[in-house]
Order: sequence, then structure tokens, then C-alpha cells
Amino acid sequence: MIVEQNVSLAAHNSFGIVAKARALVRVRSEDDVRALLADPRLHEQPKFVLGGGSNIVITGDVRPLVLKVEVMGKRVVSDDPRSTIVESGAGENWHAFVAWTLEQNLPGLENLAMIPGTVGGTPVQNVGAYGVELQDRFDSLDAIDLHTGELFSLDAAQCAFRYRDSVFKHVPAKEGDFGLGGRALILRVRFRLAKPWKPVLGYIDLQRKVHETGITQPTPQQVFDWVCAVRANKLPDPRVIGNAGSFFKNPTVTPEQCQDIIAREPNIVHYPMPDGTVKLAAGWLIDACGWKGKSVGQAGVYEKQALVLVNRGGATGGEVVTLARAIQTSVYERFGIRLEPEPVVV
Repeated sequence: MIVEQNVSLAAHNSFGIVAKARALVRVRSEDDVRALLADPRLHEQPKFVLGGGSNIVITGDVRPLVLKVEVMGKRVVSDDPRSTIVESGAGENWHAFVAWTLEQNLPGLENLAMIPGTVGGTPVQNVGAYGVELQDRFDSLDAIDLHTGELFSLDAAQCAFRYRDSVFKHVPAKEGDFGLGGRALILRVRFRLAKPWKPVLGYIDLQRKVHETGITQPTPQQVFDWVCAVRANKLPDPRVIGNAGSFFKNPTVTPEQCQDIIAREPNIVHYPMPDGTVKLAAGWLIDACGWKGKSVGQAGVYEKQALVLVNRGGATGGEVVTLARAIQTSVYERFGIRLEPEPVVV
């Protein structure tokens, strides 16, 4: 285990915000975690787990000990007539892992292509895109307790997945409370890929691809390519323009609330959900408030997609947060809807 001092985090957060970690440990196995827990200088320090940095807004130098997750490796765990289970180290790049599964002729994750970040971050956020959520393909994961050094595994029910939410996003108020936020470091994640494979094409952008190409039964690779093309057209590449993808969650309301909003805003984009609620398109709400293309300092709203906040060059975390709060205020004042950010503010 090597502890690095005063490490630049500019390349470790997709917003490209300039900041430093006072101290950083690269975690490549559970042994690295146990070594730092055995070190009396490090054991009691507050800790911050960092994966791909694609879901954070850094507002200053990070004082807690940064644990940079770099657990690698990909493998097929089991294969039977009903499903294949594949496993990835938490430090693997998510998009590269999705591409690898297709190279192995193991489809099922193609709708989640091009989501930035690492594999270990996907269950924390319960990532989702184009009709598929991580929980739909999740099998189990291995993690390590940052207090005791004990290894443990969780299945889907134990992860308590909800829309862009999981047990890893909640910090328990007291011992025994719900939540593993700040307590667990994910090491490996396993996915169950069902057989026979069926394409998920219900999302409107994929339906457009079906109509454009005339291909009604696409291959997994074709679905992957379509998703990549759609995302590339809508979302900026973090390597070119700093961003954290969709900045706000799509809010859900009751059917009655939705009808009230429709009466005032007939064009609002909305989707009925299986549980009877209605999901509203946060990007549409933001655009309707006139924010597309606007900026606060060097933080701006992306011209092609109002749901994405971007770094126009030299933005600070404070500017991003100020912009986000101004957007929240506008949306609440016009629609009575409180937008909830997806990224974690550090």
C-alpha cells in the first residue's frame, strides 16, 4: 500500500474541476484496504471512495483520505441454459466492460453502453438508460467494510435498488440503521445475463433507429451501436467538455399532480410508470425555464441537452453548485417541482 500526498484530482473527476486530494491510496485488492485499516495513522481518518469520478462535483481540496478504487479483472463465473453470470472488478471502465461482454457473445448490457465511470459505481447509482436499469441485470457484489475490514456479499434485494438509488447512498444515523454510505467499498460486481437474449427497444430514440434502418430485429451489437450514436449526439464527451452526465433525476409525481401541470403546460414530456406514478422529463422542465445554453461563471447548461451541466473551461465546483441551485429554484417557482441532483457534492 502506497499513500500519495497532494494528488491532483483534475483527471479523476469527469467535470475536470481542479482540486487536490490531501492523501490518496490506490485500492487494487482487499489487502490494500486491510493494510490501511491496520495503520493507526489512517484507520481513524475520514475516507472518501473514488471510482471514475463521473458522479461527483468537487468544491475544494478533499481532506478525507481518498480511496481510489482500481480493482481490475473480468471473467465468466457460470453459464447454463438460462443465464450467464459475468464478474468485473470495481475499477474497470464500465463502457469497456459492456463492450467486452459483447466480444464474448454475452449480450444484455448493450443499452447501458457509454455510461461514464467504473463498474463499481454502477450499483451505487443504480444506473439506467434506454429502457434498462442496472438492477435488471444485477446478480450480486462483493464489498469490504471500511470499519472492520470484513468482506461481505450482497444480492439485489440487499442493495435496496430504487430509481438512481441504493443502500450505498444512505449514511446510517446510528449503528444498525439502513445504509452503507461511507462504510462499504465495492470490490467486484456480478451480472446475470438472461437467455435467450431479447432486444429492449421501447425507448423512443431506439424506436427511431428501428424506423430509420428498417431493422426490426437488431443484433446486440447493433443495439450497442445505436445507443452509442444516440448518446454521442445528445451528450458531450467528458474528455472534451467536462460534465457528469445527467445532473438531475427525472422527478415523479402523482397522476393528479401531472394533470394539474398538463393543464398549465400541455407540452410537458411525461411517462406513466408501472407503480402508477408519472415521471417528468427534468431536461424539459429546465429547458422550459430558459436555461439551455446559459452559464454561471464557467459552469453552463449544455446547448443540446438541458439536463447536462458542463465545464466551459476552468469552472469551479462552487460555480456548478450555484448554477444547479438556480435551476432548482426556477423549476420549483414555475412548476412546483423540486429537482434532485444526481452527482454527490464533495
